[in-house]
Amino acid sequence: LGDPMLADMLVRQPGYFYGYHISRSSWISILLDGTVPFEEICQWIDESYAVTASRKKQQKIRPPKEWIVPANPKYYDIVHAFDDAREIDWKQGRGIKAGDTVFIYAGAPVSAILYKCRVMETDIPYEYSDRNLTITAVMKIRLQKRYEADRFTFAKLKEEYGIYAVRGPRGIPESLSEALR
Repeated sequence: LGDPMLADMLVRQPGYFYGYHISRSSWISILLDGTVPFEEICQWIDESYAVTASRKKQQKIRPPKEWIVPANPKYYDIVHAFDDAREIDWKQGRGIKAGDTVFIYAGAPVSAILYKCRVMETDIPYEYSDRNLTITAVMKIRLQKRYEADRFTFAKLKEEYGIYAVRGPRGIPESLSEALR
């Protein structure tokens, strides 16, 4: 379970015991005689898998996440990216997976979040390289919402949400997530 306090609480309920066959105090055994409901047993099996899975497997089973992804207007016309298409290919961000939400932040001179997009597909092979940028994989993103350039400016991100830089894909605080809805 990963949490000894949770194990302590569970073993006080009928059908739960400390994992005698495992040396860690955060593991439990469950009696399979009907004392513990089947759905609960399945929940704990899933939890056990999530706790013991490799980092790569944990990434695959994690719930959808929200990201801010930077765009440099010097290299790509992000302001007009969705003028002709609802879906575009975008540089693959590390840790981003299908189902996640990305908020595209346009760097200077715009310096603001402009778009909310859903990640439709990831790890699409792509080869691009110049002296400023190398891309080996892209993701397909679908536009969900547009924001006015004066709504989520860098100054506002800094003052109200504690975001002092957007240099690569990054998670966002819950307060900003709520404001972006």
